Amino acid sequence: MFNKLFTSGKNSGEAPAGAKIYAVGDIHGRADLLDDLLHKIAKDAGGPAKATLIFLGDYVDRGPDSRGVLNRLIALQPDFADVVFLKGNHEAAMLDFLSDPEDMMQWLDWGGEETLASYGVKSVLARASHVLAEDLRAAMPEDHLAFLQNLKLCHQLGDYYFAHAGVRPGVALNEQEEEDLLWIRGRFHNAIEEERPDKIIVHGHHPVKKAQDHGWRINVDTGAVWSDRLTALVLEDNRRRFLTT
Repeated sequence: MFNKLFTSGKNSGEAPAGAKIYAVGDIHGRADLLDDLLHKIAKDAGGPAKATLIFLGDYVDRGPDSRGVLNRLIALQPDFADVVFLKGNHEAAMLDFLSDPEDMMQWLDWGGEETLASYGVKSVLARASHVLAEDLRAAMPEDHLAFLQNLKLCHQLGDYYFAHAGVRPGVALNEQEEEDLLWIRGRFHNAIEEERPDKIIVHGHHPVKKAQDHGWRINVDTGAVWSDRLTALVLEDNRRRFLTT
């Protein structure tokens, strides 16, 4: 799987010349694993200033330290050559809860309760949803909310297109809708060859035991919150490999 070239796609996969790109899978509140992986990335790249980082979303929920994850991500930008933060479905759900808590109480069951606890918001089951949302907004630093509100939906570099969940098969990449970029699974994973895009899709969202390179798409969500394995895809020229905690 490591350094594997495409065998079935329309595209052999080329990163921009001179770039060393690290695409990081779903973190889900595991600030400890993020620290470990960032150390590995800096060492692998020969220093942080030589690395471009792309984070594929789902920074919050489920794990114990969503607040700590956001603190670390926000502080990264001055150190690395370039840093791109994509939006995941869990960030979208968190923002929806803040704006309409009564309609988005299910966020608590998706890992939101752990996120609230990381901000010091407790006694979740005994309190009304709008009170929880007010407490969360009061507890969140302003730069955390701004970070969540300014996440990108997708990013493209060279022959690679990055999105949290994937893309709608048969739809041009510049016409993709947010719902699919954040939530799609089976329709994307099982796309027939004729409907696959001409870029290689790098995504997370669907946890797997080991990062998967399917030629036309690459899944780097290794279920960090449960497995203790946070993974980054490394792209350099026409080579690719994985780093993991």
